[in-house]
Amino acid sequence: MLATEQLTEFLSAVADRPAGPAAQYAAVECAARALGADVAVLMIDDGVVAAIGLAADEVPAYAVAEVAAGRRTTLDLGAGRHAVTHATIGGPAPGVLVLGRAGAPFTAEEITLLRGMARVLELCLQSLYITESERRYAEENGRLLGYLDQGRRVFSELAGVQRAIGRRRPVPETFDLVTAALRDLLGVDMVSISLVERDDPQLGSLVAAVGVAPEVRAQLQRVAVAAGGVAGLATLGDELVAVEDYTTSPIALPALTAVHLQSIMAVPVHEGDKSVGAIAVGTYTSRRDWDKAARDIVTAFAEHVSLALTDARTQEQMSRAYLDSLTGLATRALFQTRMEESLGPNGLGGAVLFVDLDRFKVVNDSLGHAAGDTLLTRVAERVQACLRDGDTAARLGGDEFAVLLPGLRGTDEAVPVAERILDALRHPFDLAGTETFVSSSIGIAFSGPGEHDASELMVHADLAMYQAKKHGKDRYEVFEPAMRAAFQANIELEADLRRAVLRHEFELRYQPIVHLHTGEITGVEALIRWQHPDRGVVPPMEFIPLAEETGLIVPIGEWVLREATQRVAEWNRRRLGPPLSVSVNISAVQLDQTTLPQVVHSALETAGMRPDRLILELTESLLVEHRPATLERLNEIKRLGVRLAIDDFGTGYSSLAYLRQFPIDIIKIDKSFVDDVVDEPTAAALTHGIIQLGHALQLSTIAEGIEHAGQLTSLAGGNCELGQGYYFAEPLTQVALDDLLFPTDVPPMECE
Repeated sequence: MLATEQLTEFLSAVADRPAGPAAQYAAVECAARALGADVAVLMIDDGVVAAIGLAADEVPAYAVAEVAAGRRTTLDLGAGRHAVTHATIGGPAPGVLVLGRAGAPFTAEEITLLRGMARVLELCLQSLYITESERRYAEENGRLLGYLDQGRRVFSELAGVQRAIGRRRPVPETFDLVTAALRDLLGVDMVSISLVERDDPQLGSLVAAVGVAPEVRAQLQRVAVAAGGVAGLATLGDELVAVEDYTTSPIALPALTAVHLQSIMAVPVHEGDKSVGAIAVGTYTSRRDWDKAARDIVTAFAEHVSLALTDARTQEQMSRAYLDSLTGLATRALFQTRMEESLGPNGLGGAVLFVDLDRFKVVNDSLGHAAGDTLLTRVAERVQACLRDGDTAARLGGDEFAVLLPGLRGTDEAVPVAERILDALRHPFDLAGTETFVSSSIGIAFSGPGEHDASELMVHADLAMYQAKKHGKDRYEVFEPAMRAAFQANIELEADLRRAVLRHEFELRYQPIVHLHTGEITGVEALIRWQHPDRGVVPPMEFIPLAEETGLIVPIGEWVLREATQRVAEWNRRRLGPPLSVSVNISAVQLDQTTLPQVVHSALETAGMRPDRLILELTESLLVEHRPATLERLNEIKRLGVRLAIDDFGTGYSSLAYLRQFPIDIIKIDKSFVDDVVDEPTAAALTHGIIQLGHALQLSTIAEGIEHAGQLTSLAGGNCELGQGYYFAEPLTQVALDDLLFPTDVPPMECE
């Protein structure tokens, strides 16, 4: 029987049992039949709850526990020795399903099938546990909190959702039950469920809602999760996010502020252990204090949505139990099983390579998903060609691959394989007549027999891969213990950064930009600072890369844009002379957002600022790695009347092609050229050459990092128009710049 049919039979047998004991016995019986086992035992909380092939009181509990711990692969049961295998069951009451047979050992494919069965059983039992715990909560805590009737209503609504899940109703129907129930139970005006897109997890869409107008719902389709407001933050941070005053929130969505949303709370939902979306509840008519009762109720329904999603995904994956349907490589589940065989006490040990493509998203966005699928298939073929017989290559999902190299004695033996893969993927791919280049970043981790479990070694390889990404991509890195410590520190900083967005811990500094011939202040550059309550000032170089990596740069960048335009517009209204311009840095992540032109327009309109007074600064590397959509977005922004500048010009991939292709207005000369413009003839020649290039192309030039009069003289003599740096002023607080722009006359002291 095919794995799909076996899982389907198992699913039907377990789901049709209305109570825990019946479902448990059906699971044991069906698993034993599917894998040809003579003995099957299910233990929950260290107690035998069901057994086939021997009586419950005959089960050697200690020996079964040894099997579950991976320390035994055989057991003496009844008439003789049996080969054994197991699958763990998670959830509120953890357990283990153990099978034994007197014949041949279980294969990796059979073990993978058993784990799928265990996952189905876990889902069914988990639904029973959730319902029972909510019933107890409603009856016990409800009485203490004075809302016993509401507690009973909560239980009744949850039971209805549970029945829909148990009967395998379509997931959208379950969503509709949840949104309607939460609106009635909490007395809120709107309830929504958002999920990340399967084809691009960086995007999210509203998939179910009550109290959300169709035009608002349309604006919340395929929005970057990082730009998804409170629901997006809950999804990214995998934590409950509550905002009592939405009107002043820095992550408020224009689509929701336009309909006067007052308060909102979002709770993440999961597939397995991964956050994939959020339930949000909100009010339009008045502000809401999200008390513990409300938080607990939404969390309970979020768990049910998670259960429905995970159950649906399990059924979808039944047909892909062993091999990836696109590439033909091993699935994650089969790869995990083979890793455990190699890394167990009786295994050979080995190395794992975590392979991630560097430019897959660019290809996917530029050439389409069909071309992306073709590329993944070709990559799989090249990776497989680099391996020995007995090695396993797997596609973990998206553009992530993994390789198991069993029997190696250390990482040194894995390095040549990584180098072969890197070299194989550097050669161009022909995608429908288009020559396409990608590269890969590879992390290498090694374990001897019994040293590390499979999940731990995968984490090591994953950390090493990210280190390879950080060090420039198209390379490999070998795992070092220090990477784990650095990763943990990064996790803590990320958590602080998410809280900083909600707590308004950021502020802006403004560095004057000066006309080099007149000394007049013509504009300012807005520079962000993070005032951490415990760490003090966190330098931008520490948190900006993390913000870009996590997507938090989107809400942070929008706040910077709105705050800077509003502040400079206020100064301009008070000034008598020419109006100031304000320069704001834009990252590649922000430029990926389709809504960026609308955000820029909204910020200008709200501030009452002329578009030509706003300058958006882009890095050269952003232009080099651009996609066609990047140029379209820049042209759309340019049509607003906003000016564009290339920041740090001369440090990377300077090319006349970029200056001709992109609608650039300003070149900012990097500080490294300015530093040596007086003492190094070569630096002076290059700097003056850039200035002349700007004049020839009718572009303004701004020199960064001017620190002494000699640099000013050289740059002004070379006809550089503008400059900034500590020679004029350091980045100033709003108050300090206010004093600089509008000095108060100090009366002379009277003579005594």
